[in-house]
Amino acid sequence: MVSLADRLRTEVGRLRPGERLPSSRALVERHRVSPVTVTRALGVLATEGLVVTRPGSGTFAAERPVPAPEPADLSWQAVALGDRAVDASGVSWLLTPPPDGTIALSGGYLHPSLQPLRALSAAGGRAVRRPDAWDSPPVSGLDGLRAWFARSIGGDVTPADVLITSGGQQALTSTLRALLPPGAPLLVESPTYLGVLAIARAGGLHPVPVPADADGVRPDLLAEAFAMTGARAFYCQPTYNNPSGALLSPERRAQVLAVARAAGAFVIEDDFARHLAIDPPPTPMINQDADGRVIHVASLTKATGPSLRVAAVVARGPVAARIRAIQVVEGFFPARPLQETLLELVSSPGWPRHLRDVRTALKSRRDALGAALARDLPQVRANRPAGGPHLWARLPDGVSDRLLAEAALRAGVLVSPGSMFFPAEPPAPYLRLSYGTAASEAELAEGVRRLSHCFRGLGPLA
Repeated sequence: MVSLADRLRTEVGRLRPGERLPSSRALVERHRVSPVTVTRALGVLATEGLVVTRPGSGTFAAERPVPAPEPADLSWQAVALGDRAVDASGVSWLLTPPPDGTIALSGGYLHPSLQPLRALSAAGGRAVRRPDAWDSPPVSGLDGLRAWFARSIGGDVTPADVLITSGGQQALTSTLRALLPPGAPLLVESPTYLGVLAIARAGGLHPVPVPADADGVRPDLLAEAFAMTGARAFYCQPTYNNPSGALLSPERRAQVLAVARAAGAFVIEDDFARHLAIDPPPTPMINQDADGRVIHVASLTKATGPSLRVAAVVARGPVAARIRAIQVVEGFFPARPLQETLLELVSSPGWPRHLRDVRTALKSRRDALGAALARDLPQVRANRPAGGPHLWARLPDGVSDRLLAEAALRAGVLVSPGSMFFPAEPPAPYLRLSYGTAASEAELAEGVRRLSHCFRGLGPLA
């Protein structure tokens, strides 16, 4: 059979695609073999993709595959692109779904069981049925949505101060591009949201860390950083900092504004987690701002769903006009169906009830995660934030947060190493543990149990 298959392979190579092979009877006579041998040999060629058998018609030479072209030489691009790099590894880590069977104690979005999925579907259905649902929206956003954001932020914010954007990340990107040229310093609290570090570095900015403690950024060190760098902007999350969950105290809020005023600088207030409050949060910093110094970024994605990419930037004066211009140049406007969906959602009677349900669930989950840590990992010191979806856990000295995170993933639990959230060297090892991403309190407890087994062999535990 092998000999006949080899001979037929050579014959087929001389045929044009679609040309018919001799009949089985002719092959039996020509090669003096049995019909079974012919059938088996043709089967081998069919398996190799060299022939195609059509019942009642015969066997034909198959179409020959086009040889794959040699890979193009793209090395020239390294010279053209230069030495500037865009590092998305940290953000990609947070956006990559965990492997099946892994307990997620890391992530930026609520577990689907805490998302208003039915209400979103209903709101989206109503939104897309509107006759103008697919028309261009006003460049600054739907009037009703801008008015809703103005009311929710409070103070003397008006709808005219509000610009609707395609999510908080895009809002921060446009704001930083409007404020700072490449090469400029950007002061950030440390630790801070790793997404803003990625935006800044991709835009050629230099993030400068300003240390924070349990009450938020330290105003004395902020003043020193302004004086040393000449920076013209400070980025912060005063309400439930990501990753630490710190809440900037009212006294420090006033001090931060005073420091920024003395430096002639802007304050970017990223208010991403206001709607994930457990205890009533203080009013936004922009409500204390009388001279247009605070640029406020408000987002509802964390309290709704990850694909509802709609947020708002609140700014006044020339900086507002520049941020609007940046958005128009880069992206025109956010998709109208998403804006309409969000407006339908927050205008519905179920919206306040959803926020109450989320607040209750986050409180229970925060306490359950804290209790599990106290029981199974007493050597880890975790805070008890007043809102947001994360705990900030101080590891024992000598334990590598990255090695621990890698070991935890192998053990089936996903956590975030704290070093990712520091613009420079971290002062100590930390983990960010998210209690809003797991499926249940029982899953939180199981995640901590798995994590406790990973400490062995990673260094001293006290």
